Amino acid sequence: MTEFVEVPGGKLSYEVAGEGPLVVLSAGIGDGRQVYRFLAPELAQAGYRVASVDLRGHGDSSLGWPSITRTDVAADLIAMIRYLGGPAVIVGHSISGGAATVAAAKAPDLVPGTVELNPLTRTQPLKVGALFRNRRYRRCGTLTLGIQMTHSLGLWMRCLNLAYPAKPADWDSYMAAMRAKLTEPGRLAEFMKTFKSTPADAAAQLPNLRCPALIIMGTADPDFADPKAEGDAIAATMPAGLATVDGAGHYPQAQCPAEVAALIIPFLKDNARA
Repeated sequence: MTEFVEVPGGKLSYEVAGEGPLVVLSAGIGDGRQVYRFLAPELAQAGYRVASVDLRGHGDSSLGWPSITRTDVAADLIAMIRYLGGPAVIVGHSISGGAATVAAAKAPDLVPGTVELNPLTRTQPLKVGALFRNRRYRRCGTLTLGIQMTHSLGLWMRCLNLAYPAKPADWDSYMAAMRAKLTEPGRLAEFMKTFKSTPADAAAQLPNLRCPALIIMGTADPDFADPKAEGDAIAATMPAGLATVDGAGHYPQAQCPAEVAALIIPFLKDNARA
């Protein structure tokens, strides 16, 4: 059941499953909380109260936000955790991985741990050599640039196709639903606001993180020239461990949910608390 919470600037949509210590799942740009449709039930079954949250301007959340940065999303997650009676481990994907870092650094009493899935936490300089060696990285960069220049929904769909080397069983219906959502008046404009931010705010908070963290990288993520090297670089700056999911793209929680759950659940057992 979709529920809503008021935060400064608008409303966030979310849904909750399970009972136990709170875990908050936050999606990446252009996507909705349904990206956790396979992972959330696994975590709920393992004994956690799982709240899957839409980003501001995304999914069923309200429109008209002034900006969508990692710091903005972090503030929204902190407000959500307070509303739901936290503390909570945050599981953040992509932009929300960076937001999880910011939230944990700013509200350590509310965030006892973070799990960051293919996080965009550091500014990514263009790796010119990798453009020649890595076709997926080259295509992703070209598509991302095209999306920013043209605001093309079609290019975003192509980018998602690239980001999933293997497709979930419900791929066609999921993509149709995402296209329909982003076609709603105002939705694509909200999505485009995410491209106006950089990960610099999250990177600045990396040395301030004190809680345990788990970085999970898909080895075939086209957003990075070398996904494991990026994960190592993030983990080296904070108290974090790194795990990789072989063959997974930018969305391991949907492409390989059982493998991701097997990595996350032991971390939650050690760090989630009521």
